[in-house]
Amino acid sequence: MAKKIYDLSQNLGTDTQFWPFYPPFEAKYFKRKPEHGVNAQYIQTSNHIGTHLDAPRHFVTGGATIEQIPLTKLYGPGVIVDLRDEMDDLALYTPEMIEKRVKVKEGDILVLNTGWHRYAPDGEEPDEERYILLHPGPHPDMVQWLLDKKIFLWCVDAVSTDHPMNLPIGRFLGKGTFGQCEKVRKLCEEKLGGKEAVDKLFPVEHYQLTHNALFPNDCIHAENLGGEIDAPELQNKRLTIGCFPWKFQGGEAAFCRMVAFLD
Repeated sequence: MAKKIYDLSQNLGTDTQFWPFYPPFEAKYFKRKPEHGVNAQYIQTSNHIGTHLDAPRHFVTGGATIEQIPLTKLYGPGVIVDLRDEMDDLALYTPEMIEKRVKVKEGDILVLNTGWHRYAPDGEEPDEERYILLHPGPHPDMVQWLLDKKIFLWCVDAVSTDHPMNLPIGRFLGKGTFGQCEKVRKLCEEKLGGKEAVDKLFPVEHYQLTHNALFPNDCIHAENLGGEIDAPELQNKRLTIGCFPWKFQGGEAAFCRMVAFLD
């Protein structure tokens, strides 16, 4: 029986929201058919925009680059976990939330559906400030759980696998100007029980925690998933998942197509 294919990727174009401090996606025609007999485009961009895969090299000097990651590690059994009913602005997801919904086996490809893709530029409720500044993120317990489960690839439908408080967003974005970091921190303190609680959950040394703690330990991720990720038949199911980046020699990250295959 043929497998049904689901595209879990966001669109990529000039309207795609880019990571703070990074250059945007730019595209232009440099040849047009009336003049040259052909249409041809030129693009200029950072890697960390749209649905993309981070290679170990992104955070590990001398780490593997995109073309060095075997496709056998990017295609195989996995799960899509529907966390939407517990996610809101600046929420934390935990191993317990995942395990009460679906069985995760060692070595699975793990996809988390937080619902945040709906605020992406191509989502149902586009809101770029909410998408970037207020997305959910992992509780610190996720790090050891991912390592214990021997997860090589995990994926989220948000701009980062890290919580905003472990990113520039909650630490220094707009400091002295628009003050986004102060606004995000204030919301976190209101949500999570005050300054002490926030300081305990997000200590200084946990800056970009899932990147710094996991990449050296053979656990990488893809970010900005979307597309058909909400399909009811995919939720909390075991299925086959594939991540297909372009074969970027020396790439610390690469655009990718995330795909689910269902029998």
